[in-house]
Amino acid sequence: MSDCYAVIGRPINHTKSPLIHGLFAQASGQHLEYGAIEGSLEGFEAQVLQFRGDGGLGMNITAPFKLRAFELADRRSERAQLARAANALKFEDGCIVAENFDGIGLLRDIEDNHGEPLRNRRVLLLGAGGAVRGSLLPFLQAGPSELVIANRDMSKALALRNELDHPRLRISRYEALQGQTFDIVVNATSASLVGELPPLPGAVLGETRLAYELAYGKGLTPFLHLAREAGVARVADGVGMLVEQAAEAFAWWRGIRPETRAVIDRLTIPLE
Repeated sequence: MSDCYAVIGRPINHTKSPLIHGLFAQASGQHLEYGAIEGSLEGFEAQVLQFRGDGGLGMNITAPFKLRAFELADRRSERAQLARAANALKFEDGCIVAENFDGIGLLRDIEDNHGEPLRNRRVLLLGAGGAVRGSLLPFLQAGPSELVIANRDMSKALALRNELDHPRLRISRYEALQGQTFDIVVNATSASLVGELPPLPGAVLGETRLAYELAYGKGLTPFLHLAREAGVARVADGVGMLVEQAAEAFAWWRGIRPETRAVIDRLTIPLE
């Protein structure tokens, strides 16, 4: 009998996780089954416990259950603690262990796949939601000269700044970015999901080396279009992050980190 894993979310019909983990298993010679579970808003916790009770070894968690997965866990990693959310669970020694690989997946895509190390760079994160929360610790550990969070709701950004008191982390209103430049800019707002643009002064992108859109499969979003018009050397969407965070979970569960390049290439949709 194969070892069993699954992704749970709502809705779940769009998920690429079974394909990704199936390709990882095939390439690395691992024998496992990986399914997709439509989560219940009323019974999410019971579904997780049932999957564990049936012999499941681990789960990926997607929206809207990352906060509830974090609360359900018996043990939590430092990354999950900071994000207050889990995108992966492991069942071991009678415990539910929570991790959050979103941030490290994003970092790996930016640094390894796009060749833009964060060390000594000025980095701008747009938004202050779960994706940004999950990215702060890995990003700061990468050693940027400054990491700036810009958000409409300053109270959310202030809360992040207060939780992680770090000398290279600061927050800003969008309008206060005028006249500043950044090496790497990541759009982690929900604006692109509805075809809108975050209120970013266009001149901010004038010297940017990489403009990164967290959403994927949306083509040239308004943010990426603005970056192209500003002459940004490289633009990218989040498909690489999707694959890299999956590879981190696979390694956490199986003890072997799969190669990601072929999977990223298979899932990539041209931005034009």
